[in-house]
Amino acid sequence: MTPSSTIAGEYPEDREYILGTAHAHSQVDPLARLRTSDDPPWDVYLTGTVFLDIIFTGLDSAPVRGTESWARGMGSSPGGVANMATALARLGLKTSLAAAFGDDHYGDYCWDALERGEGIDLSASRTVPGWHSPVTVSMAYEGERTMVSHGHEPPPEEVFPQEGAPACRPRARAAVASLTPGRSAPWIAQAAAEGTRVFGDVGWDETGAWDLASLVDLKHCEAFLPNAEEAMRYTGTDCPRTAAHALTEYVPLAVVTLGAEGAYAVDRRTGETAEVPAIAVEALDPTGAGDVFVAGFVTGTLAGWPLADRLAFAGLTAALSVQEFGGSLSAPGWAEIAAWWRRVQSVEGQDPAALRRYAFLDDLVPEEGVEPWPRRRAVPTIGFRRPA
Repeated sequence: MTPSSTIAGEYPEDREYILGTAHAHSQVDPLARLRTSDDPPWDVYLTGTVFLDIIFTGLDSAPVRGTESWARGMGSSPGGVANMATALARLGLKTSLAAAFGDDHYGDYCWDALERGEGIDLSASRTVPGWHSPVTVSMAYEGERTMVSHGHEPPPEEVFPQEGAPACRPRARAAVASLTPGRSAPWIAQAAAEGTRVFGDVGWDETGAWDLASLVDLKHCEAFLPNAEEAMRYTGTDCPRTAAHALTEYVPLAVVTLGAEGAYAVDRRTGETAEVPAIAVEALDPTGAGDVFVAGFVTGTLAGWPLADRLAFAGLTAALSVQEFGGSLSAPGWAEIAAWWRRVQSVEGQDPAALRRYAFLDDLVPEEGVEPWPRRRAVPTIGFRRPA
């Protein structure tokens, strides 16, 4: 598919239809045909730090030293690893999360939003007495974001999988692991040895070394999903597609996100490559879009879809997510995906080749509206007082 074969994904005059009335609980199980009585209890397991995210949008530019900036929009939502956990759950995967939660109102809010609001299993998580929730303030402008975070490590007696391997780690088909240069998480090797399919992502290397050998748990991963800049720095190349091929010397499947250009993937096991352009949208807030992309790709992989379909689906879910505030609570469910697909098919002038790229959705999205469910979205403040 050429870069010109793209779909315009947002139609301002129909925003209420696309992102408002379609909010509903997922009744689509992408793994339905694969499920057996011998399955592990969870589809995906992940661990990490849950932040309370406070997001400012509608800034005309980056804040300037010594001045006050006013944002036209604001939202609060669970962040950090909660972004990916929520995205997975909203796509119909049984999701289990191990994390530390603060013993404060922020921690209570995040726990409630994830467990009761999204149906995420938190049996491996803990509330840490006397420990406050990590907080991130994110400022979105000009299609980018700037973040300021604050937090402390939980007390050493609270051991979670990112530092060890608790006995309570639940069995799952897959796990998403955030790889850290120079650090090994024993649970990753153990999960892989048990047959769990591990998907690795990575953040910016603050050491500046960009040494693939420092990602010691990469050898346990089935797939690695860096962005273009990370992929090129780790491989010493100047082309993200070349970087993807180089990464397959270390991991069977390399998926490199290309920002506004879409994504490119190489599967060493089959020799297959795929590239899918991005969907054109007007982004409100890019927070968590990368996590939503990973969640979409994991969903398609567990469901056994072709590589190009997985890339297209991951890109679609990420594109829908940036049209809402926040990271976790902006993640789309199947109702939003269905509404988008019906809408783009009805708009004249769409590229037929681009529409064919998403034709696999015909067999997935519900033909009729799904059961209404009050999907949570990021709100300016936490805990409005209820009327007496």
